Amino acid sequence: MHMALTIGPLVSLIAGILILVIPRLLNFIVAIYLIVMGLLGLFGSGNIHL
Repeated sequence: MHMALTIGPLVSLIAGILILVIPRLLNFIVAIYLIVMGLLGLFGSGNIHL
């Protein structure tokens, strides 16, 4: 069985879980998410599969 998991959905899942567990971290999690997605978009690493 072959599973391809891209970075974007994985980061979103982790961010969502952290927001549910610790709502006070919302601003930091959103900021980090936007920075990571921006860097991945700029450097074309959106095609990396784990």
